[in-house]
Amino acid sequence: MKTSITAFILLTLGVTVSSAPAPEITLQDEYFAENYLKKFFNLTEEPGIVRRGFNPITKKLSEMQRFFGLHITGTLDNETMALMKKPRCGVPDGNIARYSTFGRDLKWKKNSLTYRIENYTPDMSRSEVDSSIEKALQVWAKVTPLRFTRLYSGTADIMISFGRYSHGDYYPFDGPHGTLAHAFAPSTGIGGDAHFDDDERFTYRSNSGYVLFMVAAHEFGHSLGLSHSDDPGALMYPTYSYRNPDTYVLPRDDVKGIQALYGPNTETYPGTDERVPPPPSTPDACDSTMVLDAVTTLRGEMLFFKDTFVWRSSPQRNTQQQSLISSMWPSAPSSLDAAYESRLSDRVYFFNGRRVWAFTGYTPVQGYPKRLSSLGLPKWVRRIDAALFDVETRKTLFFVGDYYLSYDESKQKVDGGYPKRVEESFPGMSDKVTAAFQYKGFTYIYSGPYMLEYNLRTGRLFRVLRNSYFLRCVQS
Repeated sequence: MKTSITAFILLTLGVTVSSAPAPEITLQDEYFAENYLKKFFNLTEEPGIVRRGFNPITKKLSEMQRFFGLHITGTLDNETMALMKKPRCGVPDGNIARYSTFGRDLKWKKNSLTYRIENYTPDMSRSEVDSSIEKALQVWAKVTPLRFTRLYSGTADIMISFGRYSHGDYYPFDGPHGTLAHAFAPSTGIGGDAHFDDDERFTYRSNSGYVLFMVAAHEFGHSLGLSHSDDPGALMYPTYSYRNPDTYVLPRDDVKGIQALYGPNTETYPGTDERVPPPPSTPDACDSTMVLDAVTTLRGEMLFFKDTFVWRSSPQRNTQQQSLISSMWPSAPSSLDAAYESRLSDRVYFFNGRRVWAFTGYTPVQGYPKRLSSLGLPKWVRRIDAALFDVETRKTLFFVGDYYLSYDESKQKVDGGYPKRVEESFPGMSDKVTAAFQYKGFTYIYSGPYMLEYNLRTGRLFRVLRNSYFLRCVQS
């Protein structure tokens, strides 16, 4: 019997931020939302107007908001509507926790599987497609006993093809910028097959299109029996994010999921090849020992960075959402040393190593990234540990090791009398500064898992707080 389809759809990366009033929810939006909930969250009641808060719709909206880390209101607001309108995966998301499977009966009963590439996309060379597909399968083979053999004719367990619109499986594609691909869970017939939308632009490594390796690796997870995970760092999260194929390592959540079906790879993994890094874990806001990489504000929100992830927190709405940095800023570095929002230029600046990136909201500023030296900083500054914009003086403070600099952004020069030792101006700060920002007139300097609250004008230390004071631990 034909299995239910799982469609992997792109997360739109072009987020826009505006100070204009939020658009009104229209009647068309309401019908769109109802159809969305019916398709992805099993809304089975007769349609009703979402804003009126009918109980079945309220329940499903809450489920959807909880899954995506939105503010749980049970009502259709602009934040929820914006997420609904982003292309996404066609498999229902309700009741998914961390890794999820289609069920133990939907798995291959053998470890030796075959695959066949039936045709090719014109976007890439045949050798690039072959390499991308093989590498995507090896993502799963590395951590399981599964082994994949390519066939050049006949029927394979996993048939791979590129098609447009109606392409023979009753699940038509939708043209550019929508569904990237879909795959079928393990079974006979079409089970295991993976189809890719040829109206999309696939690439080998560039983030100017959709990296075929990443899309295929996700789809093959479905082909092997995995459903979706609500871990935003997992490969099996419903949305697409750019990752570097050359350095990609399957995250821990996906490893747990696939090994729950097939067991570990006892031949070479784990630990026999020292060059293979351990599977990365998604940072947990409830980890009291976590040291943040950077903190900044952005147009009323707070942003907390750790490894390749960012939390967006809106204090006014008690909203906290975790995602990959690359999902919000595709051209940004995968991880940050420091970040700050400038009230002079209405930009947010990201620092990694000897380079700096600039964004207006989520839009890259032309001419960046630049080298630190282009800012007019001293040559001995090779890395920024933390940065903040001081609203009162309209100067930027850069923390570098045991010192800090006061920087005039408009003149692109360091103020006279700097650098100064951190401990001279910030009493109680004896360890390295790891992050910094200002909020409601107070300056917060992070050091390890703690942050110190100061009045920057008087130098007075008010409180020593845990990182969780702003980055809240939300237990699911």
